[in-house]
Amino acid sequence: MNYRTCFLDSLRGLVGGVTGIGLVGWLAHASHLPLLMAPFGATCVLLFAAPDAPLAQPRNVVIGHLVSAAVGLLVYHWLGDGVTAMALGVGLAIMAMQLMGVVHPPAGANPLVIMMAPQVPGVDFLLTPVASGAVVLVVVAWVINNPGRARRWPVYWWRA
Repeated sequence: MNYRTCFLDSLRGLVGGVTGIGLVGWLAHASHLPLLMAPFGATCVLLFAAPDAPLAQPRNVVIGHLVSAAVGLLVYHWLGDGVTAMALGVGLAIMAMQLMGVVHPPAGANPLVIMMAPQVPGVDFLLTPVASGAVVLVVVAWVINNPGRARRWPVYWWRA
């Protein structure tokens, strides 16, 4: 699959990435909540450079991030933060996303984010930053990806 695109689509990628991460970052600053995490940068690549891909649909973005982060938290509380735990966390997150039909590659990094954090997050991490940040990015993608496109984004919201 070739992702080389026209200038307008690449401009949409620029505006989408800046707007998505900028808005999440601004909300984090304004609310004093940790809403931003590195995998959201890769999520933006899918949302704005490959919006028609199944991996870039809202269901995959939001639920994929939540599932992967939940697995990361469970593995951390079970095994700690060593290399074995990190490897198992990523592997189990991939398996869980596949079994649930919500594969989102950037979410595969969530167990590593959790286990490499200076202070390991609690269950509230699932709401802030995971769910809230993913939802904001999906809303931004819905706004940015639709004007002027012959096709509409998302291709689907919740179907498998």
